[in-house]
Amino acid sequence: MRTQRQVVDYALQRRSLLAQVHAGRVGVTEVCDANPYLLRAAKYHGQPSEVPCPVCRKEPLTLVSWIFGDELKHASGSARGPDELERLAGLFSEFTVHVVEVCRTCSWNHLVQSYVLGTGDLNNRRPRRKTAAE
Repeated sequence: MRTQRQVVDYALQRRSLLAQVHAGRVGVTEVCDANPYLLRAAKYHGQPSEVPCPVCRKEPLTLVSWIFGDELKHASGSARGPDELERLAGLFSEFTVHVVEVCRTCSWNHLVQSYVLGTGDLNNRRPRRKTAAE
């Protein structure tokens, strides 16, 4: 995978939320609320992990990578596998990837990490349109 830039790790937020769930301050139904689209993306585009679900402990979590960016046009907001991320990173100058962990059994889901991928080449960008004043 190409170099990830602007990496944000949400491990502390995850730990805090799980502590609240285990203490009873937050209900399980509030955190196990993955929508069907996310569960389907986990099934077809997700990567299995070694980490068991922190809520139900029945199966390992699945990691789903969602991509966002203006250059991606209609592909923005879709789930992609690792091979597709590598290919897209070589085609576009910059896009953001959000990695979400999902339990396909109890519907636990949480944002794990976000980062920027792409060539980062400013010279490779399309020239902007000139205004009438220019």
